[in-house]
Amino acid sequence: MLPLWVCVVAASALAAPAPGTQEQKLQVAQRPNVVLVASDSFDGRLTFQPRSRVVKLPSIDLMKAHGTTFLNAYTNSPICCPSRAAMWSGLFTHLTESWNNFKGLDPNYTTWMDVMEKHGYQTQKFGKLDYTSGHHSVSNRVEAWTRDVAFLLRQEGRPVVNLIPDKNRRRVMAGDWQNTDRAVDWLRQEAINSTKPFVLYVGLNLPHPYPSPSSGENFGSSTFQTSLYWLEKVAYDAIKIPKWSALSEMHPVDYYSSYTKNCTGKFTRKEIKNIRAFYYAMCAETDAMLGEIILALRKLDLLQKTIVIYTSDHGEMAMEHRQFYKMSMYEASTHVPLLIMGPGIKTNLQVPNVVSLVDIYPTMLDIAGIAVPQTLSGYSLLTLSSEASANEQTFKMYRPPWILSEFHGCNANASTYMLRTGRWKYIAYSDGASVQPQLFDLSSDPDELTNIATEFSEITYSLDQKLRSIINYPKVSASVHQYNKEQFLMWKQSTGQNYSAVIAHLRWHQDWQKEPGKYEDVINQWLTAHSSPGAAGYKKTFPGYI
Repeated sequence: MLPLWVCVVAASALAAPAPGTQEQKLQVAQRPNVVLVASDSFDGRLTFQPRSRVVKLPSIDLMKAHGTTFLNAYTNSPICCPSRAAMWSGLFTHLTESWNNFKGLDPNYTTWMDVMEKHGYQTQKFGKLDYTSGHHSVSNRVEAWTRDVAFLLRQEGRPVVNLIPDKNRRRVMAGDWQNTDRAVDWLRQEAINSTKPFVLYVGLNLPHPYPSPSSGENFGSSTFQTSLYWLEKVAYDAIKIPKWSALSEMHPVDYYSSYTKNCTGKFTRKEIKNIRAFYYAMCAETDAMLGEIILALRKLDLLQKTIVIYTSDHGEMAMEHRQFYKMSMYEASTHVPLLIMGPGIKTNLQVPNVVSLVDIYPTMLDIAGIAVPQTLSGYSLLTLSSEASANEQTFKMYRPPWILSEFHGCNANASTYMLRTGRWKYIAYSDGASVQPQLFDLSSDPDELTNIATEFSEITYSLDQKLRSIINYPKVSASVHQYNKEQFLMWKQSTGQNYSAVIAHLRWHQDWQKEPGKYEDVINQWLTAHSSPGAAGYKKTFPGYI
């Protein structure tokens, strides 16, 4: 059983004082260690059946058997920096104003790790953080700011695969393995000798696609790369080829996303299957790194007093809905893995409740016995996964039966808001009027192929009203629209007379250089117009852009 302090109710806005007396220091020393492994681009649906049968994930299987799996865990923004900003702050994206991969938290923001360190924990971070700003090119930045401009330009390299033909090549992503090794060494050399409990964070880049080296400085991350060693972990015949809507029938924001991701062309079934197979193989390599850390904890006799959490910042489309990458509210992009195991955590438990990454912050504080501020957007996961039952009914009253995800970056030409509750997924765009919403019944349509927003208008209206009670999304969209204009103008002015030459050589150069004057004119019209933040270039069909 977990000590009573683990069950502290999230009702106090003030953190407990830092340990000072001998008794307080003793209480801190008795608290569990915490290890959080956060990968990138991992589809959470792979952590439970039947999808997990397509690839061998022994470390995740171990966590499932010895801990709790959250079946409906979601990102709060399907892109790296805004998602991680939510995870480290415990706040929704519109509260952090992390609109794109360059605008995250203030570097001095107090994260859950800062609070735990203040209260006696030894802390360490390795690998990918990306919660203050992401490492991306100028092109990514300009693409995010100009998403409201009424043009279509390809922003990504066409997704491809690259096989390393070596059955013994286990370490493909060298950087991630180096950070895994550093974390294991820290456990062996520092954590094992510490008189304090510790919290260790390990950020992995996999299974994020690799940059395409041939694209130069402004490359697109579009190469799915693995070795024969990992590809053999994939059940190739079990790979599902996703169904695609006809281009003319796609939702306008989906069409924009597919076009800018360079996915509106012809793909053979073999191409699609290979992309998915290579992606699953990259997930297997990610799972092995998680396993190395769990193994080190076991060998050091730390596992029995350490809570291990595994999650990801978002998923990966892997050619579902004619897209790769993320930046979408479909399940492949927003559904993330979330597993917890350790002392006092229920074993072999699958939790159906909807949860999201903002729940990490209060969970960390709850584990550490620190009072959880009421100002956070999330709620402790221990109420759903812990063996302790004190105040269980109180917690159930506080946790809402919905989660919020929002997106304001590139590859989508309108701010996007997703409300997930029960069987329903409701997706609203922009100001709620200029772009049609989407409604999916995930119980009967798990692949999200049929938009029933018009057919079930009463449910659509009810969910939209609920969404508006959580976030004034037309106002947020207008703020992002204005932010994009201001940031683009500042950048444009910084280039001086070289503006046209600079923008013509960004990642969209293949399209731009055919008619540069036309696109410059459209940008000028956008900058001078007092337009609503609707989806740029919205039309029923798209003959002017193909």
